[in-house]
Amino acid sequence: MFKPQLKIPATYIRGGTSKGVFLNLTDLPEAAQIPGKARDEILLRVIGSPDPYGKHTDGMGGATSSTSKTVILAKSTQADHDVDYLFGQVAIDKPFIDWSGNCGNLTAAVGAFAIANGLVDPSRVVDNGITTVRIWQANIHKTIIAHVPMSNGEVQETGDFELDGVTFPAAEVKVEFLDPADGEGAMFPTGNLVDTLDVPEVGQFEATFINAGIPTIFLNASELGYQGTELQDDINNDESALAKFETIRAYGALKMGLITDIEQAKTRQHTPKIAFVSPATDYITSSGKAITADKIDLSVRALSMGKLHHAMMGTAAVAIGAAAAIPGTLVNKAAGGQKTESVTFGHPSGTLKVGAEAVNIDNQWRVTKAIMSRSARVLMEGTVRVPQV
Repeated sequence: MFKPQLKIPATYIRGGTSKGVFLNLTDLPEAAQIPGKARDEILLRVIGSPDPYGKHTDGMGGATSSTSKTVILAKSTQADHDVDYLFGQVAIDKPFIDWSGNCGNLTAAVGAFAIANGLVDPSRVVDNGITTVRIWQANIHKTIIAHVPMSNGEVQETGDFELDGVTFPAAEVKVEFLDPADGEGAMFPTGNLVDTLDVPEVGQFEATFINAGIPTIFLNASELGYQGTELQDDINNDESALAKFETIRAYGALKMGLITDIEQAKTRQHTPKIAFVSPATDYITSSGKAITADKIDLSVRALSMGKLHHAMMGTAAVAIGAAAAIPGTLVNKAAGGQKTESVTFGHPSGTLKVGAEAVNIDNQWRVTKAIMSRSARVLMEGTVRVPQV
């Protein structure tokens, strides 16, 4: 006798250039309200993973790293915060959820969900204007501030803010990542702005390793044989290139101290990210839009979960802003080598501006804040059904 499906309240939301299933912690079955096997099994089934066909036909996932995401929110357990935000990156073809990092894009939707679902004290919510939501990012133990537009007591989702990588305009949500160095250690884990990364049977590469927003490995496009203007098909249809990137990422993770054995990289797919940079140059985006070099400071391409991202991960954008603000990093050099508080970079879908405040104290760089604008929109709300195991 087969058991009936569980019905769990859920909201399907686009945040930035990602989308995912948002859940209130208290709506989950009791066994899934704590980390562990029960929680992972439910969320895997919600998304439709593992799927050997790579389609997520039997789940809410979209079979890409940008759309295979889950979020659990709860009233904050931290002083002076409104909501605790936990992000799970769901593998597509493996029974695995990576809890090691944040999703910057979905962060843009956290404040709106928290307000709409009563997780923010009503006294802090304005009827018209901007409500400030103080988010505790539980994966990396950092504070994020979301500035959520309100109209007549409700979150305003519609507007004229355009975000490259998102088809339709929406309301602008400004997001501040405070002290964004990743919780796992120093912002520059090797102590250097640029290192030489030796990758057996692949080669040697200059690299900037940074923990800001999310642990990220920055490489020069030219050393990899690329122009820095590549689109998804240029990378994702090349299995040898993807294997090369994954090998570099694994040895970079080892160098950053994120893993102690190279094999551990297989079970830590979400972090670190790997990206390559190049000086500003003209290129054509995936939608056919022409980007001229005078409109950007540099070009960046980044991989997520083993594939070139169609735009840019929000957390990687924080890393880009942080690295660009510090003279001597590969990102800063690609942007012209000047100290700057903001950069506009080109990605496969268009451009994005990100700002960062960096200070040097006792010869140690610290980024106090990174800022960018995204948008978010509820796509569907109700209950998600999950077969009981």
